[in-house]
Amino acid sequence: MSIGPRGPMFHGRRPGPRGFVGGPPMVRPAEKPKDLKGTLKRLLKYLRPYFFQIAIVFVLVVLANVFNVFGPRIMGDITTELFKGVVAKRTGLGSKIDFGYILQKLTLLAALYISAAFFTYIQHYLMAVVSQRMVFSLRNEVMGKLTKLPLKFFDSRTYGDVLSRITNDIDNISTTLQQSILQLLSAVVTLLGIVAMMLAISPVLTFITLLTLPLSIAATMSIASRSQRLFSKQQAVLGNLTGHVEETYGGFNVIKAFNREGDFVRAFVEMNEKLYDASWRAQFLSGIIMPLMNFISNIGYVIVCAAGGIFVIRRVLEIGDVQAFIQYSRQFNHPITQTANITNIIQSTIASAERVFEILDEEEETPDNPKLVLKDVKGCVKFENVSFSYREDVPLIEDLNVEVKPGQKVAIVGPTGAGKTTIVNLLMRFYEIKKGRITVDGVDIRDISRENLRKIFGMVLQDTWLFSGTIRENIAYGKEGATEEEIINAAKAAHAHHFIKTLPGGYDAVLNEEASNISQGQKQLITIARAFLANPEILILDEATSNVDTVTEIYIQKALKNLMKGRTSFVIAHRLSTVKDADMILVINNGRIIEKGTHEELVKKGGFYAELYKSQFAVTS
Repeated sequence: MSIGPRGPMFHGRRPGPRGFVGGPPMVRPAEKPKDLKGTLKRLLKYLRPYFFQIAIVFVLVVLANVFNVFGPRIMGDITTELFKGVVAKRTGLGSKIDFGYILQKLTLLAALYISAAFFTYIQHYLMAVVSQRMVFSLRNEVMGKLTKLPLKFFDSRTYGDVLSRITNDIDNISTTLQQSILQLLSAVVTLLGIVAMMLAISPVLTFITLLTLPLSIAATMSIASRSQRLFSKQQAVLGNLTGHVEETYGGFNVIKAFNREGDFVRAFVEMNEKLYDASWRAQFLSGIIMPLMNFISNIGYVIVCAAGGIFVIRRVLEIGDVQAFIQYSRQFNHPITQTANITNIIQSTIASAERVFEILDEEEETPDNPKLVLKDVKGCVKFENVSFSYREDVPLIEDLNVEVKPGQKVAIVGPTGAGKTTIVNLLMRFYEIKKGRITVDGVDIRDISRENLRKIFGMVLQDTWLFSGTIRENIAYGKEGATEEEIINAAKAAHAHHFIKTLPGGYDAVLNEEASNISQGQKQLITIARAFLANPEILILDEATSNVDTVTEIYIQKALKNLMKGRTSFVIAHRLSTVKDADMILVINNGRIIEKGTHEELVKKGGFYAELYKSQFAVTS
């Protein structure tokens, strides 16, 4: 049983908002995907099971927007009928408005709008189901992948980056599928529908309207490219400012102790001025895009109105047709702007998908084959010519040979970076050895399933890991189905029972996300209680008492001595006074065992260990 693994204690920052659909196009720089086509194809594979639903959505999008596009034309017909009736009445050529015709048109208009609203509701419902099911499968696949990845994957990446890929990037994909894709389809269909209706009313007026389009695009691209650079600068300066504040307040007591508040404020003001300068320029430039586009659109609108009036006078067009055309011309720029903005968002989403797929493409742990189950473990551990390195060009452990007999307490000591914790990682198969073999009771650990191997070992690490939940649940993590009595006995054995009972709620006291509502020493006691409950055949203690006070350490050492009785134990320690009673002390330096023996033998030898022990004794005395 592996106790105290690396838990999900991520501290990455969440990226900021992606912008709003319908705003100025390309005002914020999108993260560019490395392989747009390949990633898009791969993402579409996840949508294949929902092809039928997506086809229905596409049909509904077309129908809903076509129905909406017909609205202005029908209202134009109503206007024309009213205008003809009023003119006829005033000129004495007629005295009656055909209200039956108008009612018929209004009924048709209401039916179209109600149908469009219904189709829009259904398409959003279906797309929400499809996107969430797809993302549900993707999340499950990513989480399943993470459980199969070797420890080196997590050692080579920040927890915040991994968390961001699992949450923010997948949320990006979900939001785009559920909203942006629909809006993009809607914008394209609406644009095509508007152009078709405008051409049906008057090709000449349509040509006049289209003349303003290149001018709008040129103006937008020119301003957007400049604002994009400024937004990039803004984000970079904002990142520096945020990092400066976070770093400063993380160690504010040190800043106060050295009277460096002035330096902090001066650096902050300098960064803040840079942020202000980049932000107002970027916001100003992006803010004038829409007014500029409206201005250009209004030029075309005035020309259309003037030309439309002439066509009405010359009876080329009806007044209702001109009214409808003006409505279409006013709507013309909106889907173009929307499409540009959504295209930017989709580009960012493809980049997010790439980041998720990078996890799915990572090399997994070597599969267990064959999967042997080791029972009745005696605890004989042997390293035979073991070599290992994290990097091929930097050797760490070379030709390590150690034999540990059942029930022995083995202490591993040495300077930082000597390879002490690496030996534990190899024992647990967190990393695979490059050469040689490690055996437990004569069986190569590579022939034992990882699940079985890690049940044999119990670990108590210097870095405590507790999850958000009750103290009872955190202790019970060491044994599935543990009874209340077993949990309390484990806590008593670890000398944690007393402080637990003093907490509000006792064993039902809830630890917060980072377990910051109890002290570091109390955290350590709970993880030790968890190890007691697991009752493993082989015990690994990595600086297990480093975070407790001296008196508590004495009690824990006694408890651990009882726990280690009859069990093979590996103890990694910096304080040599805690391993004086070890059956064997391995002195590691540069990945090699340079000395081996009991405490008395090594002190008498007067070598590396003796010097290390004397230096600690001199310091503590």
